[in-house]
Order: sequence, then structure tokens, then C-alpha cells
Amino acid sequence: MHRNALDALAVNPRRHYVSEAGAATAQTTTRDMTENLDPETGFLEQLGQRVRTMRGLAGKSRKVLAKVSGISERYIAQLESGKGNVSIVLLRRVSNALGVRLEDLLPTTELASDWLVIRELMRKATAEQIAQAKDILSGNGTSAHWTSFSGIALIGLRGAGKSTLGRMLAKKIGWSFVELNKEIERQNGLSVAEIIALYGQEGFRRMEQAALGQLLARKELMVLATGGGIVSEPLTFDLILQSFYTIWLKARPDEHMARVRGQGDLRPMADDRSAMAELRTILLSREPLYARANAVVDTSGLSVDAAAARLVDAVAPVLQSEAKMFARG
Repeated sequence: MHRNALDALAVNPRRHYVSEAGAATAQTTTRDMTENLDPETGFLEQLGQRVRTMRGLAGKSRKVLAKVSGISERYIAQLESGKGNVSIVLLRRVSNALGVRLEDLLPTTELASDWLVIRELMRKATAEQIAQAKDILSGNGTSAHWTSFSGIALIGLRGAGKSTLGRMLAKKIGWSFVELNKEIERQNGLSVAEIIALYGQEGFRRMEQAALGQLLARKELMVLATGGGIVSEPLTFDLILQSFYTIWLKARPDEHMARVRGQGDLRPMADDRSAMAELRTILLSREPLYARANAVVDTSGLSVDAAAARLVDAVAPVLQSEAKMFARG
């Protein structure tokens, strides 16, 4: 699995389970609605949509966002509906509470996943790396190749079965099984809840990225179960896509909720009467990102054994490919 240096700055096209036509229709509908409004009203509508989407990606209910930001839940509802002409100070409080950059909440045509990844890479790049990237993008650079394959990563909302099915898959194929959240806890000596309480969502995402980097440094094949919100951090998610054959485990919203309740875990929707509505919002916001996976396994209505068998079938092509590469090597 070789890529040139430019691939390190951009996400390659992936096979989508969700049709591109569906995504295009949704974008067209939103664009048509806002184009019929005056510029200010259209801007506020798009701003509200951005806040709602980012809240869904962060997995926060309006009640939680209101508590963390210090802004009333009613005002947040007005903001998300496009009726709140928010000040820049209040918008900064919203962005801080969501753990995102302020500019990510502003309506723009540049918020494609490729741009977000490139932006984060450029912010961390050295002067030499930036110069090299400029040469490559201008057509003057040379291509460097690198190899990166660390196994199979499972993504999806909580209750998708990533831990249960991932452990069964790893045992079946003889690879190690790693839960990224448990690895984060082990490396930092704190639970995920304690990390978020002490350092916030942004601090947790930094630790998540660091833990992933340490796992990749092992250079051993593994089945990795990720946290449901990993897709909301562009650079970390791109690293997953570059290093693993990624599978989206999905299920119906009611099954996600039933499984989470069965686990006794309602984070971050505990004591929220609109828990199911919030879960649907989170899933809807993340679906386009989950759909960037190499494959999808729908576990809706399946027993654990049946879902595990479907997952094994889904990874068969990549296992065969790796076996051939090993034989040639």
C-alpha cells in the first residue's frame, strides 16, 4: 500500500456505502433554500445548520451545550434554527464548548474533509514540509512513497458492536484487538470521563491522536475499535483511513439506543427526555463521515454470531490481499 507525499496532505476518494447522489441532493436542497433568502437571513440559516451539525458531531445535546457554554438552551435553539443573530463573543463560547475552531462554525464552501485535513497538517508542518508541499502542489516536486497498513479499524456510533464484534474478529484471524479508548485511559492513567472533565473535549482529542500514533508505531496488525466521535477530528480520522481497512458498523437508531441502555451507558444523553432525537441528530451529522469507510456492515436485526459472520465476510478481500503480499515478500 504505497502513496506519494501529496497523499499525506489529502484524503483519497473512498468507496461510499451512502450514495453520492443522495449527498448531492441534500446539498442542493440546502443551497436552494438559502439562495431564496436575503443574504443576511441565508447566512444565519447556514450558520445555524453549521452549529447543529458540529453539535451532532460532538455528540452533545442542546442541554449539555447550554450547560458547558453558559448560553441558554432556548437561545441555542434559536441559533440553530437561523433566528438568532449571535454576537462573535457568544459564538466563540459555542465553539469552545464544542471543542472546534471558531472558523469552522462560519458558513463557507471550503469545509470539505480534504480542506480540514490539509489545514490541520499545514498548521503543524515545519517550514521545510510546507516548502515541499508547495513544490508538489505546483507540479515541481518529486513523489515519495511510504507504506502504512496496520490492520482493520471499526468505526460507528456507540452500540454498533465495535468492541464485541472486533474482539471476535481478532480472535478469528489471529490479530491483536485494541480498544482505542481503553488505550487512551491506559496511557494517561485516567478514565475517558475524567480526561474530558479535566481537559475538555479538545484535550481528549489530542490524547486520542497521541494514543493512535503510539499504536501505529508498534507496526503490528490489529483490529482497532474506535470511539464513536473519532470521525469529528479530521486529522485523526484521516490517519485511521490511511492506516487501516476501515469498516463502518451501523444499525438502526433504536437498536443503537437499546444496546447503549443495555450497557448502562447513556453518555452524553443521560437524563435527557429527547435522547432518541439527539441520537438521531448525532447519527445524521456523522453519517457522511462514517460513509468514507472502505466497507459497511449493517448489524440491524442480527444476532451477535450472525453479525460477526457478516464482518468476517466483509474483511475477506483485504485478508486475501495481505496474504498475497506476504507470500510475495
